[in-house]
Formats: sequence, C-alpha cells, structure tokens
Amino acid sequence: MTDATSTDDTPTTGQKFAAEVLGTFVLVFFGVGAALMSGGDYLTTGLTFGLTVVVMAYAVGRISGGHFNPAVTLGAVLGGRLPWSSLPIYVGAQLVGGLVAGAALFGLMHGFEGYSSEGAIGANAFGAESASNYAMWAAFALEALLTPVFLYVILAVTDERNEFRALMGPLTIGFALAMIHFASMGATGTSVNPARSIGVGVFGGTDAIIQLWLFIVAPLVGAAIAGLTYPLVFGHGSEPVAGSGLSFGGGGRRQQASYAPPANYEQQWNRGQPPQQQWQAPAAPQQQGWGQQPPAQPWGQPQQQPAPQAAPPAQPPAQAPQHWGQPAADPYAPPAPQAPAREWGRPIEDDGEDGRTRVRRPD
Repeated sequence: MTDATSTDDTPTTGQKFAAEVLGTFVLVFFGVGAALMSGGDYLTTGLTFGLTVVVMAYAVGRISGGHFNPAVTLGAVLGGRLPWSSLPIYVGAQLVGGLVAGAALFGLMHGFEGYSSEGAIGANAFGAESASNYAMWAAFALEALLTPVFLYVILAVTDERNEFRALMGPLTIGFALAMIHFASMGATGTSVNPARSIGVGVFGGTDAIIQLWLFIVAPLVGAAIAGLTYPLVFGHGSEPVAGSGLSFGGGGRRQQASYAPPANYEQQWNRGQPPQQQWQAPAAPQQQGWGQQPPAQPWGQPQQQPAPQAAPPAQPPAQAPQHWGQPAADPYAPPAPQAPAREWGRPIEDDGEDGRTRVRRPD
C-alpha cells in the first residue's frame, strides 16, 4: 500500500514573513558588517551588498519574491505586482530583520577593545555626521534618484515579458545594488533601503537617529515614482494584482474582474438566437433501427431535411464463363451481331460455285 501525499506549493503568510526577515537580516548583517570589518573599503562593501541580494534572492525569492527592502515593496505595490494588504506584512518583516541584524552587529563589535557604536556602526549620515560633510539637500536628491533606478531595474528584470527573469533576475538586481554603492558610498554611505538604515541607525547614537528621516522618506519617494511610472512607460507584463496600484481595498479586484468575463459568456450569449445563421450542408441520414426514436432537434434551429439518396451505380452485365486460353471479354463493349438461328434441313443462304443450292447435314 502506497501512501499518497499532496503538497501545496503556495507559500503561506508566515513563510513569506520568515523569508523577508531572513533575507533582510543577511543583507544588513553581511553588508554593513563587511563595511565595518574592512574599514569602509569600497570594493568589499559594494560587492558584499550585491552578493547578499543575489544569494538570498536565489534562496528565498520563490517564497516572498526577495524584497528585503520597504522601498522595493512599495514600488511593487504601486506597480501592480503586490496588493496593499501585503505591505504591512512585508515591511514589518523587513524592519524586524534589519533590527535583529543591527543588534547582532552592535553586540559583536563590542568584542573590539574600546569600541563605541556612535559614529561607527555603519549608519547612513549627511552633513557634519557624514565623512565628507555632504549637504542635506544633495543627500536627499541622491537617495531619491538612486532608489528609482534600483526599482526600475527590479521591475524590469522581474517583468513576465522578460524571458531571463528566473535565471538572471537575482544577478541583475545584485549587480545593480553593487553599482549603486560604488556611486554613493562616499556621500551618504548608501541607503536606498529604509530597513538597512533603521536597522543600524537606532544603535548609532542620537545624531544618527535624528537623521534617519531622510533615509526613510527619500527612498520611499523614489520608489513611489518608479512604481507609478514604470507601467506608464513600459506597460504591464500581465494584469495588475487585485488591490494593488492606486486601487485600494477591493477596487482593484473589481477592476480586474471587468477585464475578463466568464469563459462561457460568449457561448451562452450565442446559444439562444445567433445573429447570423450560416448555411451548413445537411448531414447524412443515419440508419435507424427498429424501435428507435429519431434524434431530438434543438429548439430554434431549422428542421434539417434528409439528403436525397443517390441512385446506385450501374452494375456491369453478367459475364459469360471464360474458357482457358480465350481473351477476357469487355463487359461494357456493345454486343456483337449474331447470325440468325438455323434449323435442321434448311438450305444455306448462299450459292456454291456452280450456282446450285446445297443442303448441309447437321453434324
């Protein structure tokens, strides 16, 4: 006896929450940890942030989509990829993962003698708190510019019209994040991710906490711009998810339902009285057995008349028996003239050479 077990491949809400917690934790812990351990090395930090996205997207992307970033989730919702009801779950999981990673780094960094987390926890900063004294307005503009670029890449590479999204999607997103870090680490430390900024910023002291607003608002503004404009510029690869975009609650569900009527709607409409009757050749009559009723005629259709029976083909005349050695006779050849029958003792109707009438004896 074989036990048959059925499995459901649809991830549950709890599984999505756990996937986002794990992915965000790995992103913040390894990305910021590489920056701390390498002394802020550009190549090491940028590549580590990119590689963490690649690894975790391949690992748990099938469960939650691999956002690991509230800005990515907001862009996906406004772009029609995710319903609004999923936004609190995703963002809550990402904040939990970021904070757990920040707490782990805060504790582990105290293993170095004389360590102080204020200004040395990898928090994003601008102005006097940043290493380059980068202006606040420029920091806001930079984060609001880099985030939509990141979102455009994500939305494009995960578009259903992209044939390489399953294989090359995580690689493309990871390389994009590394590229963004190479272009902005020296200014703000690169956020484009509120969960990354909050996760370590709350352990960086008062000044780092005060500046968190910029690294929350600017990425979300950039994500909203990308999520709203991507469908307008590049179109939708598929119908928007119900309850996404600018349709809150059930509005998206009603809008989606209006696109596709029931599958049998057209059949039901044409079944009653078709607008135009096409002529069809009458069907061949079927042989009806004794005691059987003729097939029912559908209501509203003209009575079909049985097709006239064609005359049977002409049969060739019977052939005379053929003797061996004689050529076969053509059954369709005209009959050969036959000589009149002769009776015994009757004279032959021809004259001999001497002009006398002869009588032939029967043999």
